[in-house]
Amino acid sequence: MNPALWISKTGLAAQDAKMTAISNNLANVNTTSFKRDRAMFADLFYQNQRTPGGQLDQNNVSPTGIQYGTGVKIVGTQKEFTVGSIQNTGQSLDVAITGQGFFQVETANGDIAYTRAGNLQKTPEGVLTNAQGLPLIPQIELPDNVKDVQIGKDGTITASVAGEADPVELGQLTLVNFVNPAGLEAIGGNLYLETAASGEAVEGVPGEEAFGQLEQGSLEGSNVQVVEEMVDMITVQRAYEMNAKMVSAADDMLKFVTQSM
Repeated sequence: MNPALWISKTGLAAQDAKMTAISNNLANVNTTSFKRDRAMFADLFYQNQRTPGGQLDQNNVSPTGIQYGTGVKIVGTQKEFTVGSIQNTGQSLDVAITGQGFFQVETANGDIAYTRAGNLQKTPEGVLTNAQGLPLIPQIELPDNVKDVQIGKDGTITASVAGEADPVELGQLTLVNFVNPAGLEAIGGNLYLETAASGEAVEGVPGEEAFGQLEQGSLEGSNVQVVEEMVDMITVQRAYEMNAKMVSAADDMLKFVTQSM
């Protein structure tokens, strides 16, 4: 069997995987705080027929050797946590993180998930949640008789309360960060889970240390660059076509051999 057939098959599978990542990036170009995926590849093991530096005779060694590669494989997909464009919405409960950090939310099963999407909502009980209705951690409640809610760059939430002359502090938004955010597990819904690869969450106040500040009335857009994705898509298409042609060429070589026998 011609090994080129199997090598080309790995190339087709790899380009198909990359196209999947590109299509997901483009599908989420308008998703709040979406982070693009990048597919990473590595070559497969080599068949060594002569090792580089091997002894050719008593006085000479092989300068290069003879090594045949066996294809390519996907070794991972990585989230790129660069900050997306900040979009002004004018909504008092929209909050963008202008730098590093994640909000914490409590999932339905009691676990803690992390998100950069700051399109906050208020339940009938006044509890602040994310867009999916998951309460923020630490939990913050806004009384019914509040107006003119202000969220400071450091996460301090104040509002005017009936009967009070001065604004009243209602809570504090905090952020968490990770040693390796790319190691977080994406579970959909703009949510991530902590893993052994990401390291443990480190909590802090927005604007302090390495944490980004908060910007009220704004949302962070997707960091997907459409032009870049389109160029990548064309490159993947051409690479896929070349691997498909290699399959056809290897098949023609085998056909020639069998017809000549």
